Amino acid sequence: MRPEAAVRRPPVTSRAIPKDRGDLLVLAVEAMLLGAAVAVGLVLNRRDVGLHADAAPLYATWRPHLGWGTPLAVLVAVVVLGPGLRWARTARWGPLLAAGWLAAVAWTLSLALIDGWSAGLARRLTAQAEYLHEVPGVGDIPRMLAGFTDRILDFQPDSWSTHTAGHPPGALLVFVWLDRIGLGGGAAAALCCVLVGATAAVSVPVTLRALGAAEAARAVLPFLVLLPGAVWLGASGDAVFTGVVAAGLALLAVRGPLAALAGGLLLGFALHLSYGFVLVGALALAVLALRRDRRRAALLAATAGVAAVTALFVLAGFRWWEGYDRVVERYYQGWATDRPYAYWVWANLAALLLSAGPALGPALRRAVLAARVHLSGAGAPGGGGGPVARVIALGPTVLLPAAAALAVAAADLSGMSKAEVERIWLPFAVWLLVAAAHLPAPARRWWLAAQALTALAVNHLLLTVS
Repeated sequence: MRPEAAVRRPPVTSRAIPKDRGDLLVLAVEAMLLGAAVAVGLVLNRRDVGLHADAAPLYATWRPHLGWGTPLAVLVAVVVLGPGLRWARTARWGPLLAAGWLAAVAWTLSLALIDGWSAGLARRLTAQAEYLHEVPGVGDIPRMLAGFTDRILDFQPDSWSTHTAGHPPGALLVFVWLDRIGLGGGAAAALCCVLVGATAAVSVPVTLRALGAAEAARAVLPFLVLLPGAVWLGASGDAVFTGVVAAGLALLAVRGPLAALAGGLLLGFALHLSYGFVLVGALALAVLALRRDRRRAALLAATAGVAAVTALFVLAGFRWWEGYDRVVERYYQGWATDRPYAYWVWANLAALLLSAGPALGPALRRAVLAARVHLSGAGAPGGGGGPVARVIALGPTVLLPAAAALAVAAADLSGMSKAEVERIWLPFAVWLLVAAAHLPAPARRWWLAAQALTALAVNHLLLTVS
């Protein structure tokens, strides 16, 4: 039996939602938010307020330019918008996933090549603030892990570089391991980031299909391929983070305790890639709640995986909670002291719109409306089930974006994510875009075109910094 035929939970759709001008209204609100963030950012920069972002709300520099990646990016977008959209609805599942990953790789690489091979890829990760700066100094990995926390604070002779200090040691380990297997240097590291980051276009649909939303998985895949955030996937360490988190959540969704254990191991490692990934717990709980069978066993297996990875790091000498305490202090030793919370707490959301794309607002609106329609129907005679059951019955196209939105809101309000969030939001943006399944099918091509145009505009008008 095909998995599509085994779906037990009826999907929450937007068919019962009136066709009004709400989507265009939300798009107008998005445009006003973005316009306000750009205008206020220009004013604050002219007043030397200390945004430390020349093209606020993005961490970038205004520099209109073309590159030999320009025609390649346009070609990829045209192919996805044309035959790609039709193929996503009808292709066999395995070939579709393979094509989706290849298309995501092509999209990310072509966007990077707008800046040229050197600036767009080869030298992208070689700056002093990046992880590669520290790789030559890591001779003994156990010694590095044991002394990692002591080097987090700034203004000491052996302080870690900015990105290394701001993350647990797993992030540095990724690039050390690449170097040890012969993939050292900026070009190899950048290409690895692109290849891993593009796997999110596979992991998210796999998760949706495993949770009984096969049709939604096909609808969302093109939005993950033409993700505007691919501007920052190629290339930054956050591309690796995005791929690892997405794969971990996908493994939690598929059947079998071994898969859940593997998912827990990946998410445990993700917790040691970025301190902010403690917020991925909301997504993990949503995935486990949406499973159709053996939820408790999967929860125990996943917890065991996370605990095992954490225990290994503790035995090696790194304690996550101690590292986080030092990172908070290091954060306010730098630009965070200057960057005004009153601007970034809302400008961060404008950056999210550029990373996730303009389809985000209308998609979330329709997901909320679909949830309201479903819950109102659940309250009718015969609706049945308790409050928790009714919420779970909303399905993955509502609960996963809701969990991702909760994580973004928590990170934003914490004040520990002031600026440079367009890449930080990437591991959550791919789950927010699950709500794109609620966009009306006839309109999806237009929304997808808007996504592609957003990425092209950003990369041609600005020189972005990872």
